Amino acid sequence: MEVKRLSFPYNIASNDFPPLAIALGYFDGVHRGHQQVILEAIKQAKEKGLRSAVMTFDPHPSVVLGKNKKHVQYITPLSDKIKILEELGVDYLFIVHFTPEFANLLPQEFIDQYIIELNVKHVVAGFDYSYGRMGKGTMETLPFHARDQFSYSVVPKLTLGEEKVSSTRIRQLLNEARVDELPELLGRYYFTTGQVIHGDKRGRTIGFPTANIGLNEEYIIPPLGVYAVKMKVNGNWYNGVCNVGYKPTFNKEALKLSVEVHLFEFNQEIYGEEVVVEWHLYLRKEQKFSGIQELVAQIEKDKQRALEYFETNRQSS
Repeated sequence: MEVKRLSFPYNIASNDFPPLAIALGYFDGVHRGHQQVILEAIKQAKEKGLRSAVMTFDPHPSVVLGKNKKHVQYITPLSDKIKILEELGVDYLFIVHFTPEFANLLPQEFIDQYIIELNVKHVVAGFDYSYGRMGKGTMETLPFHARDQFSYSVVPKLTLGEEKVSSTRIRQLLNEARVDELPELLGRYYFTTGQVIHGDKRGRTIGFPTANIGLNEEYIIPPLGVYAVKMKVNGNWYNGVCNVGYKPTFNKEALKLSVEVHLFEFNQEIYGEEVVVEWHLYLRKEQKFSGIQELVAQIEKDKQRALEYFETNRQSS
């Protein structure tokens, strides 16, 4: 997959690209609704003898257009989005630098400069996609703005249990720790990546060594509590439990949130390694224990619950 960054004003010659079928959207999460749009573009490309493409934007439009937002946490930060789109089989990814000047383009100007100029012959977008200044361009105005230069497909709403599959719904479930419900919407488990950093090494003194994962501020981190997780280390997946919180049993005044993973049947030194944490099931809220023995007993219970969960999942899959 070729990744091309576009800025405003336009900075690439139109003859740089073969005829394209392009999927338009922000695609945070690249969830199952997004995948329908992207896979339709790939299908149209094959049927029409075109190359497939996706256009997305960076940063999130709300950071540029919102009065108060200076930072947005993502379901899939850009680096993850790129990997997922590559796995789906997209030929070209266009990342448009979203600025106030770009947002101010009239709908016709956006179509002329960022669709027709890119040699796009077929456009695919969701039913609610909008473009141009104040979102005045819609899938209903697209035929007019197309100037007979390209054909288009509108992908209908994907629903699950009466509700639209959306990034907003996924964010809400994440914020409520309902991580086990996400695969139905995402088509995969929610994951975050980070580097293993040095912690206070207290876990190993009580028989539960943990990997302290440096927080990447671009991700939505699930709420405080204990989770059944899988972690990918050097290409291999391991089952474990993860504590998101402030370790109240030890730290009465801890200010820094920590994400610590205890892996089962694992004893490697992995400081500095990039790892992937896959969030499977919320087990309990974070709590303060009266002493080490009570804490150890609870961690053992968490471990057993997680082991049972993974065993049940293995049998049913």
